Amino acid sequence: MYVQPYHSLGRALAFVAAAAFSLGVVVGALAVWFVLGQSRGGESAAVSSHPWRVQSALPEPSRQPATSPAATTAVLASREPASAPTASVAAAPGEADGAFRTGGGDAWPESLTFAVDPAIPLAPPARTERLLLATRTERVEQQVEIRRGDTLLSILLEAGVGTAEAHEAISTLRGLYDLRRLQPGQYLTLALERERRSGGELRLASLSFALDARKEVELSRDDEGHFVVRAVEREFAAETRLATGAIEDSLYAAALRQSVPESTLAEAIRLLSWDIDFQRDLQPEDRFELLYEELVHAPSGASLPGDLLYLALRMDRRIVEAFRFKTRDGQVQYYDRQGRSLRKSLLKTPVDGARLSSRFGNRRHPVLGYTRMHKGVDFAAPTGTPIYAAGDGVVVMAGPYSAYGNYVRIRHTREFETAYGHMSRIATGIRSGVRVRQGQVIGYVGSTGMSTGPHLHYEVLQAGRQVNPLRVTVTVAEQLEGRDLEAFRQRVADIDGLRRRLGEAKLVASRVTP
Repeated sequence: MYVQPYHSLGRALAFVAAAAFSLGVVVGALAVWFVLGQSRGGESAAVSSHPWRVQSALPEPSRQPATSPAATTAVLASREPASAPTASVAAAPGEADGAFRTGGGDAWPESLTFAVDPAIPLAPPARTERLLLATRTERVEQQVEIRRGDTLLSILLEAGVGTAEAHEAISTLRGLYDLRRLQPGQYLTLALERERRSGGELRLASLSFALDARKEVELSRDDEGHFVVRAVEREFAAETRLATGAIEDSLYAAALRQSVPESTLAEAIRLLSWDIDFQRDLQPEDRFELLYEELVHAPSGASLPGDLLYLALRMDRRIVEAFRFKTRDGQVQYYDRQGRSLRKSLLKTPVDGARLSSRFGNRRHPVLGYTRMHKGVDFAAPTGTPIYAAGDGVVVMAGPYSAYGNYVRIRHTREFETAYGHMSRIATGIRSGVRVRQGQVIGYVGSTGMSTGPHLHYEVLQAGRQVNPLRVTVTVAEQLEGRDLEAFRQRVADIDGLRRRLGEAKLVASRVTP
């Protein structure tokens, strides 16, 4: 009677054991299947049972930028993944988060790879690609020349910028710059962008144009997309130039033919005027050499004159040289090869390329017709030729003055003054009380007052009395010594080497050029 319970218990235990065995078989099969799936997928994310659901496939842009070095891989579910082809979407370095392109994964370090069942169409991954690419923008830069009748508004609208955005940009620019100053022939640089796939409206990313030779105005967007404007210093690189040639008519004309900037040439003439009488000393076929810097703005090609480093004037019986040198106390001067300053008390000739037409002393007056004392010297030159201050000093008179016409007088010391007459006009800013430096342009040759033709009447006054300008004694201002002289000698050697290299390069170029 008690056997039946034990029999029932045995059958129950047998059933439990069979169920456990079956469960173990199922768990083992699942484990094998999982291991095989991991070996095929590499560093795959977990596989979803849904054929198009990718788990942990794409990190959210806000959590992981597109330039992260770690690759992210996802596997699409497939019954036979071993034979599945692949399609990839790769993130471009430096682009906005979530921006991708299709193609091989080798081009960029990040890629997103899908193992696809051949039986499943590729449309969903393609749709995913379009979604990712929709945030990518294309950027186009262009230079626009301002033509007569153009306005900034018309230029922006013609470029494709929306009306509201164009007005916003112009309103921002007006806070820094008067747009009425834009001139025909000036160039604007525009940067436009829009979404590549959506074909949306063009958006103005930035705009820039030259404010002056050294600055430009730049309109751009801040982090929130609003327009901001600022003045930016243009970066110039110094390039060294060498100009050489024979003097056929005047140093000024000969140097201009070699494309020497006018300001550099004016500095050279000012230096040479301390030692050279351009009327009597220069002869045809005398030669000049100028070593100077030109400041170049690479993006625009604009250039500015830089420093004059060296000059030489080779005449029949002598040579005049000048080396630019900065002393230890910060003073910049020009010295000859022995370290003597070229700076003298007064220039011998305050105008370049002029002919000495009348000397100091008694002469027959060309207008009055009788002999009288000529209290200066006359230099005949074309109307408009620049006239230079013969030395540092203070202007004591500037304006019309009797028979002198337009007249300027400069006090240099308690003892010496210089005077300049018959100017066509007086230079801007030259008036009584203004301090001028030696070689500064103070006016232009003309024929005002009692005159028969364009020329400069030049006087030197010593203690208030006119003396012969061609016989005024001049003295050397400075001689370098000690450590300054040692540094100067090294500077001379460096400049000589640079002249030699540039001269050889010019010679080679002249032989190559047909």
